[in-house]
Amino acid sequence: MTHRISGFIKKMTINKPIKTRPKHLALHKIYLPLSGYVSILHRVSGAVLFLALPLLLLLLDQSLRSIETYTNLTEYLAHPLLKLALLGLLWAFLHHFCAGLRYLAIDLHLLPNLDAARAASKWVMAVSLTLTVVLGVKLW
Repeated sequence: MTHRISGFIKKMTINKPIKTRPKHLALHKIYLPLSGYVSILHRVSGAVLFLALPLLLLLLDQSLRSIETYTNLTEYLAHPLLKLALLGLLWAFLHHFCAGLRYLAIDLHLLPNLDAARAASKWVMAVSLTLTVVLGVKLW
């Protein structure tokens, strides 16, 4: 009985063509629509915000502890590299917020079709980058 089953399995595998799959994905050749990039950036910005949370809480603690720690903090934050890091965190927050609103609108069926969802992804990028520039000018 097992001989018959193994012969049947051999027959089934002989007729199937062997699929050759790539060993490495060529990420630069994969085409993603803008909504795909918005989704990836939403996840990245959420991870960045989560990982930066202890640092942001430490900054808040130092700013509220006393006038001396506040003045020390303002001196540290006057450094251009720290301002650039804060600008990156500002973008992460604004992009995550705008993309979250887009996903909420999709879940509530306020964006009824694919064209509206794709247009909303353009708005997410435009609004988050514009707000980052506007608030970044005030920060700098």
